[in-house]
Amino acid sequence: MTVVLNDPSLWPVINSNIVYSYWTVATGAVVVYDWVLTLGQENTMNLAQRQRWSLMTVLYLVIRYIGLPYSVYVSRPTNWRSFMPFVSLPDAVSNITSYAINGTNVVVAAMLEVIMIARLHAMYQGSRNMLIFLVIIFLAVNIACGVIAAIGIKGIVAEEVILSGTYMCNYGFDADSQLLASMVWMLNTVWEVIALCLSVWVAVKHFRDLRRLGPSTGSTIGDCFRVLIKSHVLYFASVVCVSCFELGYLSPQLSSSVSMGTLTLNGAFQIFLGVQMFVLGPRLILSVREYHAKLVAGSDAETSTNSIVFQEHVHVSTSSTV
Repeated sequence: MTVVLNDPSLWPVINSNIVYSYWTVATGAVVVYDWVLTLGQENTMNLAQRQRWSLMTVLYLVIRYIGLPYSVYVSRPTNWRSFMPFVSLPDAVSNITSYAINGTNVVVAAMLEVIMIARLHAMYQGSRNMLIFLVIIFLAVNIACGVIAAIGIKGIVAEEVILSGTYMCNYGFDADSQLLASMVWMLNTVWEVIALCLSVWVAVKHFRDLRRLGPSTGSTIGDCFRVLIKSHVLYFASVVCVSCFELGYLSPQLSSSVSMGTLTLNGAFQIFLGVQMFVLGPRLILSVREYHAKLVAGSDAETSTNSIVFQEHVHVSTSSTV
């Protein structure tokens, strides 16, 4: 049921949603700009590899092209949303949109974790024990997140509201839904912390062995490992930023405020989240594919380097046999 209100006290809500929409456009511009930059790389690497699509290729394309429509609409869920202030959006459509947004968050997070599993598996010399450990953690985290998100979505109710001629969606959250959303964030943060610790551990051991054994251990593998670490650093830096914003939004005062400072933080969160999920996430694959394409272009790529595409195991020289 549409609610019509002309209360002047709600004008700050209208202004905050207009400012909010600017950040939404900025986030969409960042994601689209990165897509345009990497479009040529995608085509070049597909031609260079001349092989059937792998799981990583599918994950890359899904995350990349889901991110385009997602980033121009979605950001931090607030009680009021007005991306198209002069277009009526029925309650049923608003509810479906809410379900799609929350479902996309869970699915994309799981896809990024699959990519991280492939990278860690490669960095740990294709260790079967490490793969089993990562898969167990992955299943535990994502099954729990899926169940919690499904329960939490039931507590979200969308309602169309017209404030002084401006169409908005009022999203009502009960206390349990907010708590469940926080639990999903904490579970995903636990996964990221585990992945970060494993990455740091193997990186320290790798570079320590390189210093001890010298450059004769193999420059190609060493360069590949550096490519993995470089993209890891950027991705985990974005994870830290997003986690800090999520931690701040646990405060009811911050999550419900319409002050300019809060709107600025909200907009920054929106951009960092879009960059983490739909820019740096796909680049976890793209950076390694690009490195492999350069090897192919520069010489007859050896069979051992084909593993960099995550379709075979990468054997990195370390002192560990985990």
